[in-house]
Amino acid sequence: MALIEMVMPKMGESVMEGTILNWLKKPGDRIAQDEAVLEVATDKVDTEIPSTHAGILKEILAEVGQVVQIGKPIALIETEGDAPNVPVSQPVQTIAAPAQTAAPAVVTVEPPQVKEVAALSGRFYSPLVLNMARTENISMQELDRISGTGKDGRVTKNDMLAYLEQRKQQPAVAAAPARPVKEQEKPVTTPQEPPLEQVKPAASVSGNVEIIEMDRMRKIIAQRMVDSKRISPHVTSFVEADVTNVVNWRNVHVRAFKEREGQTLTYTPIFLWAVAKALRDFPMINSSVEGDNIIVKKDINIGMAVALPSGNLIVPVIKNADQLNLRGMAYRVNDLVKRARENKLTPDDLSGGTYTVSNIGSFGNMLGTPIIMQPQVAILSVGAIVKKPAVIETEQGDFIGIRHMMFLSHSYDHRIIDGALGGMFVRRVADYLEKFDVKTEL
Repeated sequence: MALIEMVMPKMGESVMEGTILNWLKKPGDRIAQDEAVLEVATDKVDTEIPSTHAGILKEILAEVGQVVQIGKPIALIETEGDAPNVPVSQPVQTIAAPAQTAAPAVVTVEPPQVKEVAALSGRFYSPLVLNMARTENISMQELDRISGTGKDGRVTKNDMLAYLEQRKQQPAVAAAPARPVKEQEKPVTTPQEPPLEQVKPAASVSGNVEIIEMDRMRKIIAQRMVDSKRISPHVTSFVEADVTNVVNWRNVHVRAFKEREGQTLTYTPIFLWAVAKALRDFPMINSSVEGDNIIVKKDINIGMAVALPSGNLIVPVIKNADQLNLRGMAYRVNDLVKRARENKLTPDDLSGGTYTVSNIGSFGNMLGTPIIMQPQVAILSVGAIVKKPAVIETEQGDFIGIRHMMFLSHSYDHRIIDGALGGMFVRRVADYLEKFDVKTEL
């Protein structure tokens, strides 16, 4: 028999952590390899996590609601066999059975030791409890007065939640019950306690406002957007494109495509087709930054921002977009949009993006300054298509005609993309759209 660590799997590029939503199995249950064991939420998707091995779920290491970093252990699985496939980063130790027993040696993978911190009073606190204390501005002296229900009187997460709930109901932090006499008799070398911190009163608002707590996805999106603005110095270039050929071509094919394929033909596949061609022309746009190195990606995987019914955004990825024709692109776009709005995307659908496109024109917007999806270095937004009078150059001279015009906004990371490259790229996308061949077959 052997113990195998099940770790939080990687669930998409830039996803660094996941929140435990629900355990589908309990300790002692037998599980098959690839059988769903728990549900995990990230900022991009909620998904079921399959077991990496067949065996018995021996121990759960992460509670429901806990945020776990990618690669950290979440459970122990007891498997049959003497040569488990253990993670490379985890040490494997062989523990021999006592000499007086006939049991065979058991190969186990020791879970990483949770670092606990000792207060001056001698009590030990887990990182979770200390993090909660820091978040709620609880001093070590105040923490020492909280009664613990855990092993050896240690303070648990539930103890902290109960204390915080009690503290909210009081104008000031109440003193915790006195310690047992034996514990009080122990010599304590803590300095004199400062005055107890006052609970910050709730903000006063009138009846004409509504307070809405951010949902989990909105909180993480907010943090990611702040991080992106902090990491990347954003610059935005704008180009206006004449997309009359694109509009006329789509008008010819949209009904036949619906009848023949049962699929809706939108403008998005055409925009992505043009972006994929331009990325081949300017490979530096299809890159990321790691320290002092520029990582140029050979695969062109275009993320497509999709608005969800909740108002949040999600970005599924079209892999190898430069290898798809317009028909294949239309199928991929429709499939990803449908599954995104039904919350049926998989982690693979959201991973590996190298560039992102946002169609703000679908909301009637003309221009935008999109924020880069880290660790990518650029993002394009396409505005609404509107009819405008425009100067048309012909061999017989210039004249004014009604044309379908659209703005493209290209935001890029000024650390590695200067205005010349960023501007030439978005101009090339516009050129592909303006020169679109109306005889293209679908």
